[in-house]
Amino acid sequence: MSPKSLPALRNVEVVPFEHEGERLVCMTDPEGIIDGQLVLSQLAFFVASLLDGESSVSDIQRTAKELLDGHVIKEQDIRRVVQYLDESGFLVTKNYLTIRQAVIDAYVSADARPAHLAGKTYPDAAEELREYFDALFDGRWKTAGKDAVAAPPLRCLIVPHIDYERGAEAYATAYRLLRQTPAPTTVLVFGVAHMGPPVPFTLTRKHFETPLGTLKTDSAAVERLAAACSWDPFEYELIHRTEHSIELQAVLLAHLLGPDVNLVPVLCGDFEGENERGHAPIDAKVDRFLDECRKLVAESEGRTLVIAGADLAHVGRRFGDDFEIDEDVIRSIEKRDREDLAHVTSLDPQGFYRSVMKDVNARRVCGLNCIYSALHAVAGIASTSELAYYGSAPDPAGGIVSFADVVLH
Repeated sequence: MSPKSLPALRNVEVVPFEHEGERLVCMTDPEGIIDGQLVLSQLAFFVASLLDGESSVSDIQRTAKELLDGHVIKEQDIRRVVQYLDESGFLVTKNYLTIRQAVIDAYVSADARPAHLAGKTYPDAAEELREYFDALFDGRWKTAGKDAVAAPPLRCLIVPHIDYERGAEAYATAYRLLRQTPAPTTVLVFGVAHMGPPVPFTLTRKHFETPLGTLKTDSAAVERLAAACSWDPFEYELIHRTEHSIELQAVLLAHLLGPDVNLVPVLCGDFEGENERGHAPIDAKVDRFLDECRKLVAESEGRTLVIAGADLAHVGRRFGDDFEIDEDVIRSIEKRDREDLAHVTSLDPQGFYRSVMKDVNARRVCGLNCIYSALHAVAGIASTSELAYYGSAPDPAGGIVSFADVVLH
């Protein structure tokens, strides 16, 4: 980087949108270090997109002139964009590194993981949250008493991790079933590591705060699983700080079972071989870890429930496709989803994996490794399975997300 070079733009998530006839760009921090959103005009985003850590003001002006039909961007305008991005923490600068270190230090020193989405995705006050759930789920799970034990014991629930609003019917269906069976003392939750760390599983020793109380993490179980890892399962622990796939399950568990239930939180990352067409992962590291999960569940003699917080397809412009969502697309997604889910209800993790990957996961099934892991964790323990719900919801930025409830007894 030369003295004249401008700082680089960080890895950000970009969503174009239109407001009052003006085309704008919304930028967010997928790492979660910076909360909130940054809105830029198209021209400001054009400048931001050229901030590669090597380009100077004159380089950006020259590129703009070439690509924007001779349009000249003033130096003061470029520097104003750079200053705005830097002050907001979106550039790789000393300011961002200072902000990031403060966030890391606060998280590391805390015993519990704060409820990251409280006050954003759902209410942060206990009574307001309970009222929110009662209204959102329309009392559908109230009809099942907490002491009902008629149904066979649950061994595993596959549920969405989409926001509560769009996934209301699915959440209500799955968690109502949980109320009908004896309450577990421990819940092993497999979530999706959306940040994509280069390790198969990431653990945390942190407890999970919710507006309804703090759920304790079973430290003995976490250490036992950590001992089965040939990698450092805490190297990327910071991704737990903002990951929603486990948090949304923890809040519902606190609501339905109270804060006394223990958690074993596991985020699923990359498996070796997952990009090979039609092949299930062949990875001794993954097998060893999931075998230990299965032993943990089996030895609890029914007191441990496995939950996979997993969505299915992500299709549309929001996710990189060049087509609009119409009824034909929706039908095609559902057809493929149900092909995959048939292997889930057959308790066949290898078949599920191969089914998703036969088109190299063209639908971007983000819950692939999460569901695969949950099925392995109850292999030989769960004996019956049913698809309790299937649905999809539009993405506000243009696209569709599908999800399902699968119940394993």
